[in-house]
Amino acid sequence: MARPVLFLAAAALSTACGAPHHAPVVSRAPSVAEESSLLSSEDVAFLDDLERRTFQWFWDKTDPRTGLVPDREPTPSFSSVAAIGFGLTAYPIGAERGWITREAAAGRALATLRFLHGAPQGEAPRGMAGHRGFFYHFLDRDTGARFETVELSTIDSALLYAGALFCGSYFDRDDPIEAEVRALGEDLFERADWVWASPRAPLVSMGWTPESGLLKYDWHGYNESLIVLILALGSPTHPVAPAAFTTYTSTYRWKTFYGQTFVNFAPLFGHQYSHVFLDLAGIRDTYMRGKGLDYFENSRRATLAQRAYAIANPGGFAGYGPDVWGLTACDGPADVTGEVNGRRVRFYSYAARGAGAGDVRDDGTLAPAAAAGSLPFTPALSVRALRTMVARWGDDLFGPYGFRDAFNPTFTFSAALKHGRVGSGKGWFDTDALGIDQGPILAMIENQRSGLVWRTMRTNPAIVRGLVRAGFTGGWLQGATP
Repeated sequence: MARPVLFLAAAALSTACGAPHHAPVVSRAPSVAEESSLLSSEDVAFLDDLERRTFQWFWDKTDPRTGLVPDREPTPSFSSVAAIGFGLTAYPIGAERGWITREAAAGRALATLRFLHGAPQGEAPRGMAGHRGFFYHFLDRDTGARFETVELSTIDSALLYAGALFCGSYFDRDDPIEAEVRALGEDLFERADWVWASPRAPLVSMGWTPESGLLKYDWHGYNESLIVLILALGSPTHPVAPAAFTTYTSTYRWKTFYGQTFVNFAPLFGHQYSHVFLDLAGIRDTYMRGKGLDYFENSRRATLAQRAYAIANPGGFAGYGPDVWGLTACDGPADVTGEVNGRRVRFYSYAARGAGAGDVRDDGTLAPAAAAGSLPFTPALSVRALRTMVARWGDDLFGPYGFRDAFNPTFTFSAALKHGRVGSGKGWFDTDALGIDQGPILAMIENQRSGLVWRTMRTNPAIVRGLVRAGFTGGWLQGATP
């Protein structure tokens, strides 16, 4: 069965274990600069190894002919459009690190963009890759057509466009292959009809199906869709009105959770996905200017709150602590109920796990991508968590392609599993890696180490235009015009 749009899953979050929403701050959290200075040579070596392994997942598992990236592996699966976007982000990183040549990276990007650019679009329910310039959430691995009856997804398409624009800005040489990468990436983005995707303007719909038309759900609240709004505003062909962004921010939830006050969204992926591509440190929109911080600091606070929640561990789950934390969308063992410390706990298979003010979905399942995706925000804390996970669970969790998607030390039950396996006395471990988690792991390691994706995207006209039209000012945007 196709995985639902992440925000739809996250919107159903419920308070599962009675976590308090306000907890005192024990001590001042170190700044990012202070944390970065704490990284040891062993930490840096670990990140280098993890980044290389994670890159290799994209290079080895992607179809070199089509550029279609699997949703998961080794379990056979469809292709994820968002994972394709993260794959396009991976190839320049590999070239920059010297793991592949620049020519090989450009060639893989070009194969991907040629395939997607030529993939059929239209209203027909079968045989199409998308409609109105957008793409379906999942595509058949062999044909590139819509997988089963999944929705056309604005967020997954946005992550694809972001990867394409990153490639276009990175491959800037006067060379036929790199020139075609730029042209195809720009055209792919410019075909997206954001006005059509806004039936309740100025908000942007989450998607469309040929069976039911545009979905009745729009992007609102704070979540992973910041990149959707910036790209919709930055489109040179079909932009939405600037009111789309102020309407979006008007639905934010500014709350305090475990000693941190920030715009809440429970799963950490919502504080990470857009930040893969957008350098939001030091620039502010109207909303954040009113709060006296930027979105980078907001994501840092969300990460610190989740870590504090894990330390408190109100659910009494095994393994949680200062160096083992991280709730986000990920695989889980099964959709069953079991007993933990004398209480009934609902466990999930794939779900948007998270912890925030009024929104907690926690069944003891942790995802390494949650800590890794926050590396730029909490460098030392994230590295310590990742290294602790490897030291404690070893080969059950970490392998040739880096981290497997998730694990749950509490789940030792005998049950029909949806994913993974239960190790003797160790709990549940996924056996798959997921492209939409591998992508942020890779890109955020690189952003923390060199800022490559951020630096490159700061030069992209669509990104600059979208941010300025959204009302962002200051920092590296100073003097920019739409």
